[in-house]
Amino acid sequence: MTSESGPAVDAAAARATRVAGLFERARDGDRSALDDLVRELNPLLWHVVRAQGLGTEEAADVVQTTWLQLLRRLTEIRSPQALTAWLVTTAKRQAWHTRTQLRSRPADGTEVMDGLAGAEPAPADLVEASERRRVLWRHLRQLPDRCRELLRIVAFVDRPDYSAVAEALAMPRGSIGPTRGRCLAKLRELLLADPAWEIP
Repeated sequence: MTSESGPAVDAAAARATRVAGLFERARDGDRSALDDLVRELNPLLWHVVRAQGLGTEEAADVVQTTWLQLLRRLTEIRSPQALTAWLVTTAKRQAWHTRTQLRSRPADGTEVMDGLAGAEPAPADLVEASERRRVLWRHLRQLPDRCRELLRIVAFVDRPDYSAVAEALAMPRGSIGPTRGRCLAKLRELLLADPAWEIP
């Protein structure tokens, strides 16, 4: 088992210290510190929530609700170091609750049609993009659970914070990069073997 050392560990420790400091300042009433916390952790929360299968609007609502819950419970979180895990857990629970509510609604297609009414792309482009997404998610579902969880969080972030991801997924920080590479390679292999991915 390879031990971590050097700049990566120093950066992770510095980030954890920074987040803990921001949280303590926010708890003391510093609004700018809370804004900085949101900027720091919002990308992770966003992708954690999207990984639960919610659409853009629902995901945005869940992330906002998560931050509101933090505001209500600022004084209840005793350890600043536990903040990221608390936010991720809260966001997941809220996403599950929202998803359950959505499934219980009658699906008459009205919301989908309303969303398409003002869309600017040509219908053919919409169909092509929809088909590519369908193929991508079909192959993503074939990957192991750990790959699916990891890719849903880090694949769409320019600079994923591996310390926060490691905490959210309970995996060693040093294994995230190599695991991500293997998962992406497997997904690429599945896509290239599928003629449906080559849409003109």
